[in-house]
Amino acid sequence: MPKTCIAAIQMSCAPDRAANIAKAADRVAAAARDGAQVIVLPELFQTPYFCKDQDAGWFDSAETVGASPLLDRFAELAGRLGVVLPISFFERTATTFFNSLVVFDADGRRLTHYRKSHIPDGPGYQEKFYFTPGDSGFRVAASRFGRIGAAVCWDQWFPEAARVLALRGAELLIYPTAIGSEPQDPVLDSRDHWRRVMQGHAAANLLPLVAANRVGVEAGTSFRQTFYGTSFIAGPTGEILAEAPADRESTILAEVDLAAIARQRAAWGVFRDRRPDLYGDLLGHGATD
Repeated sequence: MPKTCIAAIQMSCAPDRAANIAKAADRVAAAARDGAQVIVLPELFQTPYFCKDQDAGWFDSAETVGASPLLDRFAELAGRLGVVLPISFFERTATTFFNSLVVFDADGRRLTHYRKSHIPDGPGYQEKFYFTPGDSGFRVAASRFGRIGAAVCWDQWFPEAARVLALRGAELLIYPTAIGSEPQDPVLDSRDHWRRVMQGHAAANLLPLVAANRVGVEAGTSFRQTFYGTSFIAGPTGEILAEAPADRESTILAEVDLAAIARQRAAWGVFRDRRPDLYGDLLGHGATD
């Protein structure tokens, strides 16, 4: 079986929504020309990361799945280029807003629709003002180039999410991301912690993993936020296969042999030797005494 070529696009996002979308489309096309088959863009790449502030005006930018120029454009692009595209977007329903992601297959068909499960709420990342916690559950998309387990940004800090995706048959984990500086503590740099957590997900589940972050400085109402880039692709033991710099836009690619990794995963025994009967505490909130 041939190897699968995966890519992460690391880009800056400006106030001009149309320019962001055009840049993302151009970079997807360039990655496809370089051989990429699964291409991951950052979280909410069509706008600045507006969750720095609480501004109700941003609700006007949300789109519905059935009437989204953004999704229509990237569905067409996926089909035309023959690539798998997970697309992060701000979703509106009749009464509710979500931080959502759809996966388009290489023929442009929408395979799955995921709503971000874990919603952060803290300085610089005030997502609970905008988004309701997702109601979709974790989903795996059976694409032309493998079974894609997709989650979004803050989801990546939770080992349970990665394990559920693995148990649902994911062959590749992807995480569109928007993460950088912390306004309450200018010396706090979570970059290495962020990467190690996801490298652990890859290693614990013996799955390759892609994290695509934005990069650059974005000005909010009360502070400027620096996104630290360093997007990466990890192999099934957590090893770094490709990584982007911290300070500029970049597209990184790596090839993975999903069939060989599946054999490695089976032989290692971590799923054979699981003991779900002992994991009941995972469903609670911890000890009370």
